[in-house]
Amino acid sequence: MRLLVVEDDEAIRTFLERGLTEAGFQVDAAADGRSAEALAVEGIHDAMVVDLGLPDIDGLEFIARVRAQGSTSPVLILSARRSVDDRVRGLEQGGDDYLTKPFALAEVVARLRNLLRRYSAQPESSRIRVADLELDLVRREARRGERELQLTAQEFALLEYLCRNTGRVVTRTLILDHVWRMRIDPATNVVDVHIYRLRSKVDVEGVPPLIHTIRGIGYVLKSV
Repeated sequence: MRLLVVEDDEAIRTFLERGLTEAGFQVDAAADGRSAEALAVEGIHDAMVVDLGLPDIDGLEFIARVRAQGSTSPVLILSARRSVDDRVRGLEQGGDDYLTKPFALAEVVARLRNLLRRYSAQPESSRIRVADLELDLVRREARRGERELQLTAQEFALLEYLCRNTGRVVTRTLILDHVWRMRIDPATNVVDVHIYRLRSKVDVEGVPPLIHTIRGIGYVLKSV
């Protein structure tokens, strides 16, 4: 499951990134509302953790903006605003749960998992299907037709990212940023190596290829 953490306090943001990653989530983070909005509109996050006291726009305004753009991802609000009125306002204006600071990481994890269970009531919501390829995001399993794919954790994350962007060309830089969360020279061959290994498992002889190379740009997953 992929999360977006929006928190301007660097220490808290780093703490959440590390703790939520160790809890098994993929985490993207932003320090202000406008940067977070650019990430949120990609529509790839299963839930968001949002601080209200952002430096540029108020957290409630950020939530209203992404809701207006069609985001339905559940939002856990983290805030130092402790009054009942503040909590009610946060829930009425698009938040799905509200936790005051200081907080325990274990409670953040528990509340997120509860939100994700509530929003994943239908089994289909935990699966991605493209043609005869199916990913089970809960069990972290992948199948192509009747064949189970034996993927490493990194290969599964890469395939999930490609599936979430079906039909859209993604560059090596985007893949490094979203799958490895690494800001390094995009000329590195780490992406190409993993694509090669992934393709050898997904696109075996006798089945239509799903992973395509767009020379000089990147890769796209699509059925032809």
